[in-house]
Amino acid sequence: MKRYRIGRAALATMMSLALGLGVTACSRDYTVAYVYATSASNGTVSAFAVDYQTGSLVQIAGSPFATNFTNPVTLVVHPSSKLVYVIGGSQDNKVAQYAIGTDGKLYGQHTYNITGSYPTAAAIDASGSFLYVTFTYQNGFGPVSTGPGGVTIFPINNNATDANYGALGAPLTLNVGNNPVGITLSALNHFAYVVDADTNASGTGTGQLLAFSQNTTTGALTPLAGTSITTVGGKTVATGINAGTTPTAIVEDPTARFVYVTDRATNQLYGYIVQGATAPGTLAPMSFSPFGTGQFPVAVTIDPRGKFMYTANFGANTVTSYAIDPASGAASTVGSANSSAATGPTCVAVEPALGIYLFTSNRLAGSISASQLDPHTGGLTAIANQPFDAGPQLSCVAAAANGQHASSLVNP
Repeated sequence: MKRYRIGRAALATMMSLALGLGVTACSRDYTVAYVYATSASNGTVSAFAVDYQTGSLVQIAGSPFATNFTNPVTLVVHPSSKLVYVIGGSQDNKVAQYAIGTDGKLYGQHTYNITGSYPTAAAIDASGSFLYVTFTYQNGFGPVSTGPGGVTIFPINNNATDANYGALGAPLTLNVGNNPVGITLSALNHFAYVVDADTNASGTGTGQLLAFSQNTTTGALTPLAGTSITTVGGKTVATGINAGTTPTAIVEDPTARFVYVTDRATNQLYGYIVQGATAPGTLAPMSFSPFGTGQFPVAVTIDPRGKFMYTANFGANTVTSYAIDPASGAASTVGSANSSAATGPTCVAVEPALGIYLFTSNRLAGSISASQLDPHTGGLTAIANQPFDAGPQLSCVAAAANGQHASSLVNP
């Protein structure tokens, strides 16, 4: 996928022109993107083509595709939109690598062990060079002998002309605190942020947000000022800045200026500002934060233009829509704020080709909800005939562009 840097004014003009003229098809088969959803029940990945005009989903021939995993927990698409990595759950503790065919089909290639157990989340850096997988327990710990978790860091063969393109190399391990549940990598800078659902001595939740610099050669993460990784009584303890009571997910905006964390216990969204010259990459709480969400938010995403944000609220069966203030990062709800999803939404994704179709995986309904977002207001309109059946107990959903697309990096 070619990546171009386009100024804000030019980007806005181009998007408005494209939308106004209906210049939206990125391939002659009228498929603008592909959507993939993992089933924690039968270990498969369902695959769909996204119609460029309507956003409707059409199941791809051969779908669902087997993973040989018992309970995959999530999946992540490579920035090239040519690779998908599926993360196996507590009974697997592995990563499966798939190539995305020109028809959207998945072609399995390799499987790799992570360096801990009970994986929770995954992210790939903007260059497509490293895959990061958070896990609940370091080796020697588990549900019976509870202890801290960490992050497995895999180098990715990023040479598209190599026969082993997408293969993962020998991993590194970053030990962190009690229960790392999410990670995000900066789109413009070399920083990473891990959210840790920690608890204090009395058992009360004390979420920690940890900030790191990324070594672009090895992928290793080094704590920034305000983040501390120590060993106490034989266990790793991580401290950072407050991230609520029971954090669930994390996202950074495309300008690399704002970071947001969902908290399922308090039904809130916490916002942070990425610091600049005085302490690059460190975080400071945002004014007016936290912001309200629907009940039990478990996932969060931002549209490719960095204007709007969406949370999936598992307990309310809704998606909450926000407009992001470009100066302060403050999140204000859009319109009626909450749009309906099917029962038990677990993940939320906006396809990266046009950036106007949003999808949620619904665990309890076994379906994918689909909406079109207004590029001017961020409001959501349900797509006809949704939700789309996609298999039992969906754990997550992700989207890949179909073919090459000019992807803009918004300049801060």
